[in-house]
Amino acid sequence: MILVKCTTRHVRIYSAEITKSELVESENVLTLDIDPDNEFNWTEDALQQVYRQFDNLVEQNSGQDLTEYNLRRIGSDLEHLIRSLLLKGEISYNLNARVLNYSMGLPRLESPESVGKY
Repeated sequence: MILVKCTTRHVRIYSAEITKSELVESENVLTLDIDPDNEFNWTEDALQQVYRQFDNLVEQNSGQDLTEYNLRRIGSDLEHLIRSLLLKGEISYNLNARVLNYSMGLPRLESPESVGKY
């Protein structure tokens, strides 16, 4: 078996399971790595929303071939969810991250001058 994977900016999906801190290829298990660069500050609820959506997308795609294209579709859907969490304020940029690139748009900072203008 060949390791199938999807790598987007904030999501990595592998056709593997973690055993002793190593990825071991698997035909039956997908492993999800959310925000590997720690670009965001996460709440447990926000993380659980992403995990639930991942489970739903995997279930919807059960029976289809395990291809990089199919995993990329799941990864793209999760990217959209992460962006919506950011826009709703359920997650925020980690301003202490190693690299600040604001890949999902500039952060919104509230100030008395900006209230009601955006």
